[in-house]
Amino acid sequence: MNEYLKANRFIDSDHPTLIEFADHVRGATSDLRQQAINLYYAVRDGIRYNPYSFSRDPETLKASHALLAGESYCVPKATLLAACARHCGIPARIGLADVRNHLSTPRLLELLRSDVFAMHGYTELYLDGRWVKATPAFNVELCELFAVAPLEFDGVNDSVFHPYSRQGERYMEYLVDHGQFADVPETLFFTHLANMYPHLFAQDASLELGDMHAEAKRS
Repeated sequence: MNEYLKANRFIDSDHPTLIEFADHVRGATSDLRQQAINLYYAVRDGIRYNPYSFSRDPETLKASHALLAGESYCVPKATLLAACARHCGIPARIGLADVRNHLSTPRLLELLRSDVFAMHGYTELYLDGRWVKATPAFNVELCELFAVAPLEFDGVNDSVFHPYSRQGERYMEYLVDHGQFADVPETLFFTHLANMYPHLFAQDASLELGDMHAEAKRS
């Protein structure tokens, strides 16, 4: 389990601000499962989900970047949860999957030119002798905006699927699981995204993303 407990480039669990955050939110309990639960909710609701914060700069994948920015998308939020868990002595790793996200907005679908969200990030935590999935991406305010229940986490059951819609559809449909990793696989991550969304990796794409990010922050 050593590789899932040490600090890495993106899961930078040795960052001073992250250490302070993790120590504060994990609570006074010595129970690791309860600590994991506390960390999950702190990351889920304390860091606002913003898909327009995506950047081709690898530094933005760091757990500490998500924490310092106060907002991010699914992958940095997953690395943040993993980093906090590692600091607390809980083995943690990153999972990546292609999903169909029924919580998406028309504008985001237009930007991606697809209803498939590639490289959706989740966290796996090793608790009570088994790996448990946790997905801290969508904060409670966002879920209220979409009138869906937020994902809960009890440290025992996998937390990856939002409840069914009134029409009996899942809000998050997993299509391809790329596996679990001790750190974000930078080359695989960006190569797959570039294959899925070549227009976002064009020379001027960062300008459009930057405009949308600024507008999302104002709203």
